[in-house]
Amino acid sequence: MITIELVDVDGLRVMGIKVELTHAPVLLLVGKKGFVGCGYFSVETANKLGDVMAIVSGVSTFEDMLNATIISTSEKAQEMGIVTGMKGKDAVKLLA
Repeated sequence: MITIELVDVDGLRVMGIKVELTHAPVLLLVGKKGFVGCGYFSVETANKLGDVMAIVSGVSTFEDMLNATIISTSEKAQEMGIVTGMKGKDAVKLLA
């Protein structure tokens, strides 16, 4: 099953996409400038494509993503001030 919903982050809205899989969901929070994804996504691919992307891990809901710590970022995300160790919520605010 695929779920798409608007996720509000301090008055800013991003699109949340959730794909239910057998062992864990694939989660994505998409803003106008880039996205935060779960551990299924590849920073190496984002760098090759020039995408702005940050990764969180161990999440199963959009709320989990907002509260999780960024574990990896693309080069373009780093240029926007998104760094490992920051909260997903703070990264999403920069991407909305």
